[in-house]
Amino acid sequence: MFLTELSPLFQELVHKPVAFMGGFVSGLLKLSLTDEPVSKWLDQQAGCAASTPTASGPKTNSGPQSISID
Repeated sequence: MFLTELSPLFQELVHKPVAFMGGFVSGLLKLSLTDEPVSKWLDQQAGCAASTPTASGPKTNSGPQSISID
């Protein structure tokens, strides 16, 4: 029973060891992916432009929204 709960972790570790260990270490160090040094490094690794939530401009929704549930 304990091994079945940990099997997804082991599968990710086997299939993508570098990404798994990077995520594991960033979780241990409590790094946020939206922090400037981390996001710059991720953008350099991916080779794409920066897309951070803080750089997207002013927010359009300025208050609580109502929803209806049937």
